[in-house]
Amino acid sequence: MLKRIYAIFQARNREFLRDRASLSWNLILPVALMFGLSFAFSNERDAYTVGVLQEAAEINTNDHAFLRTDFIRFVPYDDFELAMRKVSRHQLDLLVEFGDTTRYWINAESSKGYFAEIALLHSGSDTVLSIDKQQITGDAVSYADWLLPGILGMNMMFSCLFGVGYVVVRYRKNGFLKRLRATPLTSFEFIAAQVASRMVLILLITSFIYTGTHMLLDTRMEGSYFTLFLVAVVGAISLVSLGLVVSARVTSEELAGGLLNMINWPMMMLSGVWFSLEGAPAAVTTAASIFPLTHVLDSARSVMLDGATLSEVAPSLLALTAMSAVFLAIGAKVFRWGQY
Repeated sequence: MLKRIYAIFQARNREFLRDRASLSWNLILPVALMFGLSFAFSNERDAYTVGVLQEAAEINTNDHAFLRTDFIRFVPYDDFELAMRKVSRHQLDLLVEFGDTTRYWINAESSKGYFAEIALLHSGSDTVLSIDKQQITGDAVSYADWLLPGILGMNMMFSCLFGVGYVVVRYRKNGFLKRLRATPLTSFEFIAAQVASRMVLILLITSFIYTGTHMLLDTRMEGSYFTLFLVAVVGAISLVSLGLVVSARVTSEELAGGLLNMINWPMMMLSGVWFSLEGAPAAVTTAASIFPLTHVLDSARSVMLDGATLSEVAPSLLALTAMSAVFLAIGAKVFRWGQY
């Protein structure tokens, strides 16, 4: 069995490496996006972002006049340490807690925090006498730091889904799978070989791109490289497995492309590739949690930006593992060799 899997694994690797156009696209596109967007947006965000320390999931604008300030996005936090870490790294311009005494925390090196503080102090004269200021320090998280996991995750998503889903449909359409069926190869062995091949290729490409951009742009890495690599491995398995579900029975390349795009675009928009979902409606964040890419990016950013340990990202890894098991089971169950 292992020899048969290795033979298909080796053949798929050679096919991909000989396709220079596809290989070049996988290498050049994420690097170009990373450098282009980092240069275009630098360290700036579009609006002021203020964290509100409270237990409730929704912010009540009647609690304080400051919460009705235009051009400021208010995000609720019930985890004080997490919110403080974001203030220290300029991901939050200000952290405020309303009560008998209004308390707020600000990074002295944040220019946006300075103006958010002015807005708070002038939002209601009755609160100026009962306000408590706490000042902290910390280095800013640049847009390149935040963007890098998103670009790598997006490239991994496209490579895993189209590199397996579209290719298997092409195999079925040109009769290659039908010829394989005449061999002792089982559907499980074929699927295992496809998963292994795509995993090895995408992990090598992702590692190469990450190393290059990390060295040239000096992006932040607070956690363990092993934990980050494990996130990439588990995430790649989940995305490849999802691609196999789409390709298990589809015989039309046009239909396969449409189905894959129907998965790709919502996943890319809702998983936090380009922008954070902090402060988004609960329905949006709940919908985003069903996508494997959301768990991959949340875990990768936690490791790279916050120094999260393996135990801290374990829930996301378990969710990805469960998704992979479900996708593989469905793919193997409904897999069809021929067009009919």
